Amino acid sequence: MSEVSREKIEQALDQVVDPHLNTSLVGAKAVQDIRVAGESVTIDLRMPYPCARWADSLKAMVLETIAAQTGATDVTVNVTQKIIAHSVQHGVKRLENVKNIIAVASGKGGVGKSTTSANLALALASEGATVGLLDADIYGPSQPRMMGLSGQPESVDGKSLEPMENYGVQTMSIGFLIDEETPMIWRGPMVTQALEQLLNDTRWRDLDYLIIDLPPGTGDTQLTLAQKVPVSGAIIVTTPQDIALLDARKGLKMFEKVEVPILGIVENMSTHICSECGHEEHIFGQGGGQTMADEASIDLLGCLPLELGIRLQADSGKPTVVSEPNGRTAEIYREIARNAAARLSRQAKDYTAKFPNIVIQNT
Repeated sequence: MSEVSREKIEQALDQVVDPHLNTSLVGAKAVQDIRVAGESVTIDLRMPYPCARWADSLKAMVLETIAAQTGATDVTVNVTQKIIAHSVQHGVKRLENVKNIIAVASGKGGVGKSTTSANLALALASEGATVGLLDADIYGPSQPRMMGLSGQPESVDGKSLEPMENYGVQTMSIGFLIDEETPMIWRGPMVTQALEQLLNDTRWRDLDYLIIDLPPGTGDTQLTLAQKVPVSGAIIVTTPQDIALLDARKGLKMFEKVEVPILGIVENMSTHICSECGHEEHIFGQGGGQTMADEASIDLLGCLPLELGIRLQADSGKPTVVSEPNGRTAEIYREIARNAAARLSRQAKDYTAKFPNIVIQNT
């Protein structure tokens, strides 16, 4: 083997493009250290998004490129991750124990937004992040059932609520506080107040990400979240059909107007594969999510199939990511989650914690 230098290794790493960040490991400043001792090379990578399950694939990419570019074969790659807080809307204060809030929205109902929210939260948790899930659909809360949770949350101090937890995800929903079949006959101001209380009065425990499952539409709840809740980014869920895309564009425009960055689009029910014969068919149209992403100059984070198992698993309280963690659909959810978190990691950091509090006193 020819002599290997730190410079040669760094040049090789600059050729390894992370598929989630869409930039090289050097360009992403993910290379923490390179140590060369004779013929042995040790590389320390620190990724800005959760990737615990994907780390082995990343290591394989690095090892293959290092071997091809430098000839080095005695190479050790260590992968860690560090999730930081990112900036939110101007004038909105970030929650103390929540680094990043990601809103999952859709312009209309019936596109699978709540199922997607639950599986994305679980996917981020499976990749090593500390995750919370807030069910912001006051009129039709579905996360308690999807997350396999029941009962009422505890209150240690009589003022705040402890989040319910299952599958490693901290969850809060109005559904924990009312009977499942009780209709919420509330006017807009009561709904927005309930959302703020659920968010602020829950004792979230050091979250890297809080996923907020928004109700469909662009009404009071969405506007309250966009104006008062410190959101780092939003994900738009749609189906390929024209009417869903039309409404999804409204949700996208709403977030743009209040200066909440769009992390990308998820196209749900993209294709159906017959469980009997294997025939694949685009029931709701084809390519709509990609077209919408191209028009808005944002990313298509991924496409999910129309699959009976996804619905059955969510209804039974054990969503796809935990019921079939090694299946192809669970991997798509994890890929979407990594893509969204990676896009978020490239946004501006939050520096408010670095500034001291200035107190002016009369003397």
